[in-house]
Amino acid sequence: MLLLVCAVSVITCGREVPPREPQRETATPAPPVAVQAPDSFLVALTTSRGRVALVVHRSWAPRGADRFYALVRNGFFDGARFFRVVRGFVVQFGLPADPQLGRAWSSQPIQDDPVRHPNRRGTVAFASAGPNTRTTQVFINLADNVRLDALGFSPIGEVVEGSGIVDSLYGQYGERPSQDSIRLRGDPYLARAYPNLDRIRTATIVREWR
Repeated sequence: MLLLVCAVSVITCGREVPPREPQRETATPAPPVAVQAPDSFLVALTTSRGRVALVVHRSWAPRGADRFYALVRNGFFDGARFFRVVRGFVVQFGLPADPQLGRAWSSQPIQDDPVRHPNRRGTVAFASAGPNTRTTQVFINLADNVRLDALGFSPIGEVVEGSGIVDSLYGQYGERPSQDSIRLRGDPYLARAYPNLDRIRTATIVREWR
């Protein structure tokens, strides 16, 4: 069962559901090593559509920035698919191709950050399953979604290159890919059921400011 944030807005023939994560597993593998991110850092996403660059600002959301920095440094996003694309709302990623990789991180949620920057188009924030449940899933806002501010979604950075690439990511599957199935079965599930989903080939930190 997925935990959903209750406040949703209605669009056309369905509901625009805030970015969310499935429930965490009860097993607790070895926890990831916590690191402090630099004041700002530039991340290059080499995707199946082209290059996207993000700048993350620790002053916006320190805990979220630290987690994202650690995930990128550990190659967590390499091979991960953009499994949720809702036109005019968000693009979501952060469930790894190898489900074994996600277990240590998903068992170590981070505390919430205050919302210090609005969820404008192009900003990047962590998805959650409720208060203090952020782990690895991230979304990029495809529009000004400032209503997410009141729900506690704290942007950590923004797209500075490749916004057209983000807009062009394959979105015909919409909400159909199952997060629980991705978490349990990984990329083989997506390759079989949703083969056209775009992916992150590599995520790399290319510059840091301290």
